[in-house]
Amino acid sequence: MESLSNKKKVLEQKPLSFMERMYLPAIAKGMGITISHLFKKEATIRYPEVEREFSANFRGMHSLKRDENGKERCTACGLCALSCPAEAITMIAAERKNEEKHLYREEKYAATYEINMLRCIFCGLCEEACPKEAIYLDGPIVPADYLRKDFIYGKDKLVEAPLEMKK
Repeated sequence: MESLSNKKKVLEQKPLSFMERMYLPAIAKGMGITISHLFKKEATIRYPEVEREFSANFRGMHSLKRDENGKERCTACGLCALSCPAEAITMIAAERKNEEKHLYREEKYAATYEINMLRCIFCGLCEEACPKEAIYLDGPIVPADYLRKDFIYGKDKLVEAPLEMKK
């Protein structure tokens, strides 16, 4: 089949020399590169024995914060779930009872609060959308696991410990 431009490119192949046919220069060059890597700094980090240093704007695992009195800050307004582009956050709101005044700040609270860490893209929009500063991405790296159900984090894993237990 002819090309549209009718231009032909002539390729010239010059014959290989004896050393090039033996591939010795190529082998020597490859060995030189390999040996030079022995004296360079390692590119890998031996995790988990050695932990990498993170930048100041690192986003780790989510945490639901408490106020200075030990009450949960989250008022189940749903802005974090609405702002999440991956739709990883789900919550169910409930009304606070009189005997629960020491646990929650407002009359409405999140009875269930779940984040699917497999869907989360760690964009930080939930953190920015929260008017009560209840959610932060300030935790460690999300640990590896084998089951999908273990990546759905509820309030048991997300709410930080009360002030008395932190000591």
